[in-house]
Amino acid sequence: MAAESGRQFWKRSAKLPGSIQPVYGAQHPPLDPRLTKNFIKDRSKANALPMKNKKASSFHEFARNTSDAWDIGDDDDEDFSSSSSSLQTLNSKVAKATAAQVLENHSKLRVKPERAQSALGDVPTNCKVIKSSSEAQLSRTSEEACVRTPLQKQQSLPLRPVIPLVARISDQNASGAPPMTVREKTRLEKFRQLLSSHNTDLDELRKCSWPGVPREVRPVTWRLLSGYLPANMERRKLTLQRKREEYFGFIQQYYDSRNEEHHQDTYRQIHIDIPRTNPLIPLFQQPLVQEIFERILFIWAIRHPASGYVQGINDLVTPFFVVFLSEYVEEDVENFDVTNLSQDVLRSIEADSFWCMSKLLDGIQDNYTFAQPGIQKKVKALEELVSRIDEQVHNHFRKYEVEYLQFAFRWMNNLLMRELPLRCTIRLWDTYQSEPEGFSHFHLYVCAAFLIKWRKEILDEEDFQGLLMLLQNLPTIHWGNEEIGLLLAEAYRLKYMFADAPNHYRR
Repeated sequence: MAAESGRQFWKRSAKLPGSIQPVYGAQHPPLDPRLTKNFIKDRSKANALPMKNKKASSFHEFARNTSDAWDIGDDDDEDFSSSSSSLQTLNSKVAKATAAQVLENHSKLRVKPERAQSALGDVPTNCKVIKSSSEAQLSRTSEEACVRTPLQKQQSLPLRPVIPLVARISDQNASGAPPMTVREKTRLEKFRQLLSSHNTDLDELRKCSWPGVPREVRPVTWRLLSGYLPANMERRKLTLQRKREEYFGFIQQYYDSRNEEHHQDTYRQIHIDIPRTNPLIPLFQQPLVQEIFERILFIWAIRHPASGYVQGINDLVTPFFVVFLSEYVEEDVENFDVTNLSQDVLRSIEADSFWCMSKLLDGIQDNYTFAQPGIQKKVKALEELVSRIDEQVHNHFRKYEVEYLQFAFRWMNNLLMRELPLRCTIRLWDTYQSEPEGFSHFHLYVCAAFLIKWRKEILDEEDFQGLLMLLQNLPTIHWGNEEIGLLLAEAYRLKYMFADAPNHYRR
């Protein structure tokens, strides 16, 4: 019985290990499926086959139709030996056909040198050199148009968007607005007046910070709004010194216990998660930065045994770290080598990041306690809210059996950090820290506005798989301050309608 079941297992696919499979690259389009599946068959028969109608598929149907890479057709030696010659012939033909197609594609993409030189000669000389991928992504002015002029001849190449990173933590939006306008200079001056007063008016500071905080004053503003710094100017220096010393006292007291048996699991999980934190940003892949994050997360977990460390908390350190790092760095933060900073500066950034993250988590700790009840409640509240503001979208999810927990859990657990570029998260947190209970209460309405933002795309998807793929990979890669501003405005409208009118919220 065991041998027979083994044979049935290996009969599920006619593929052979080591056989040539289609490889899709940046310059090679997907191969014609007839090259690999029906190459031996007569082409006239292959063309005569009717195409199957596209049906709405469920998750289980999708799983059934997905073949495993190891399902190979070598159930016995006789079948293998009898088919080896034909398979070798097929493989050689597929290889030749693939090579011919690649060569043909390359020949079409080749541009004569004199044409390329003439095209380059037409480029205006005032085009700026883009320093980073972030700047290249966000600078969509006439200068970008002149940089892209030589590439117009290569239209057959698929466009691969450059991943925007921290975007220099600038206040540029996706439309390429100038970094500092007259209005922004006026706002910056207003912030400086507030922050330099003997006792900072925190209510006025929150009001000014709601539409965004200028980069130059964001570090001290975040320290004040999070409750880490006192409003009194004279007490700030002593408070910073005391809190930083207190944090490194925790390091000396607790950090060596990471190797003890009852803390090993916590430290191991942190150690695994840190390299996964923003893997596309070089800053967070530096060993020194990862060591800082490990210390911050481990000390927080030790001091909060009710929840301990939970996956997702690692993401919440990054905005604070980047904002406090930008206080000492004027160049592109995402590519900055932190070994160029002094030890004292790095210690200050680490301690400030720890305390501000702790203040944030104090307001949403029920998101990370056992069974994560805070997230469960918020996802349920999101479902109820969406059913009230857009019943068509809500019914669309029910029709294709999409549960809100399947996509909104991550939105609540990571505060939308996995759905938005880091520069957008920083802008979003300007408003969260200006709102009462911004990270816990207002975030619900931001998630609702974010979901309805993709209303058309959601209703266009007509199967379970397509809906989940869309909701877990929303196209926000080009978003900037303008898009976040509109999202926050819609979230505020929803909060005004529902949070302040409970009877309107209920059915």
